[in-house]
Amino acid sequence: MNDLSIIDLVIEASVVVQLVMLLLVVASIASWAIILRKRGVLKRATHDSNEFESAFWSGGDLTSIYRDVTQQGSTPADMAGIFEAGFREFRRLTQQAGLSGGQVVEAARRSMRVAQMREMDRLEDSLATLATIGSTSPYVGLFGTVWGIMNSFTALGNVQSATLAMVAPGIAEALVATAMGLFAAIPAVIFYNRYADQVSRLEVRYDSFAEEFSSILERHARGRPATTPAAEAQ
Repeated sequence: MNDLSIIDLVIEASVVVQLVMLLLVVASIASWAIILRKRGVLKRATHDSNEFESAFWSGGDLTSIYRDVTQQGSTPADMAGIFEAGFREFRRLTQQAGLSGGQVVEAARRSMRVAQMREMDRLEDSLATLATIGSTSPYVGLFGTVWGIMNSFTALGNVQSATLAMVAPGIAEALVATAMGLFAAIPAVIFYNRYADQVSRLEVRYDSFAEEFSSILERHARGRPATTPAAEAQ
């Protein structure tokens, strides 16, 4: 075989090596599908949180902000969803008799915590799959390489004199499996680290907002007059 093209190597590879290559191709396609989808999800979450945070601290009335959030026609998400859950619980419990301000605020804080956990679960969705592809693909490719090289040297036992030309195709097709494993793993690892960092940053922002909003609700519960979040924060 004088011209060893990649396609020829794949076609002439053993069944086991071909299955390994097929598995790696599927893993690579799944990885890129997750990467592209997760990119849109995190970009939208960051943009929506920036917009809500800007509106929240611009001086609007809490009730007006709540009305704007709930009238968008879709379930509030990101930072707006945390605000909606906390303020909805706060308004509901303030209309009930026999509850202290601390109990009302604590209930609102729990509602925000639950909403935040749901939001984090949504943002972290499929990241574990991306990490699994990134960590296992090189080993899957290595298995295909070892199998291909083993077959090449096993075939030498049936001939009296071995030459490089006889083993080169088998070794080359085996090394293609390693290359495909790296091709699937490297983007998965890069984007997993990047997206995990973005999710962590959003989680910190959500935590900070929940604490700041809890402080605002505590002041409302004590009967302090305040018409805007900006005024409450001072």
